[in-house]
Amino acid sequence: MQHHPAHELLDAGDGRRLERFGARVVDRPAPVAPEPCRRPDAWDEADLQFERERGWESRGAAPEPWTVETEGLTLELRPTEAGQVGWFPEHAALWPWLRGAVADRPAAEVLHLFGYTGATTLAVARAGARATHVDASRPAVAWARRNAELSGLADAPVRWIVDDAETFVRREARRRRQYGGIVLDPPSYGHGPRGARWELESGLGPLLEICLAVAEPGAFVLLTAHTPGWDGAQLFDALEQAAGRRVARLEAGDLRLDARSGAALVLGAFARLELAT
Repeated sequence: MQHHPAHELLDAGDGRRLERFGARVVDRPAPVAPEPCRRPDAWDEADLQFERERGWESRGAAPEPWTVETEGLTLELRPTEAGQVGWFPEHAALWPWLRGAVADRPAAEVLHLFGYTGATTLAVARAGARATHVDASRPAVAWARRNAELSGLADAPVRWIVDDAETFVRREARRRRQYGGIVLDPPSYGHGPRGARWELESGLGPLLEICLAVAEPGAFVLLTAHTPGWDGAQLFDALEQAAGRRVARLEAGDLRLDARSGAALVLGAFARLELAT
């Protein structure tokens, strides 16, 4: 049986991205790749193609779930109505830093907000952390628990929470609960409690402030965002403002995937900090 990597960006351009996820090659939109593609012949390899107007189309492989294995985890992928497959591979580049942060804080609990299908939650759980996974989507949390089962982590110390992220953190603050690590990947926009509209530009500051209220001395915070126009410098500034004098170390950068063809995708940004003890 041929072995395939969990993920590989094969090419990008003309507003699209061509990726291998395990045994499947996926062709999807990528507005951040306006330049011409570099390997036009490679795009004929796609098993699944997504168009915003028509949804998914299959080229041989049925659009049903399949699995990939990465860094000791087994993740189930599925085509979704939004054009996603259930995993953001650009986040995996941040896992070594997270594993190190967990190793430095062996008794800490990690809070993962907007946890989606759980890959990062499971990465920190596998590194030995106790984790609290929060997402407002019940199907996403069920998917995350499925990934835990597939990864042999069904009995890992993970709390699975279906709730609005900010509502949950405010409740934890009232309970005076604290965390040794906080990971969050807020959306560009969404809906808060009682259907109120939430936008990153206006909502990120208050969200970070309440997150820092439940962060222990010496805790780490990893913030990622995929919002157009937001770069690492802006996330850096937002975290610095929320943490104030508590910052011991702070850095930021791009969420980037490099293709075999030489193309590259910048899919968002990250900022991460360590608080003073």
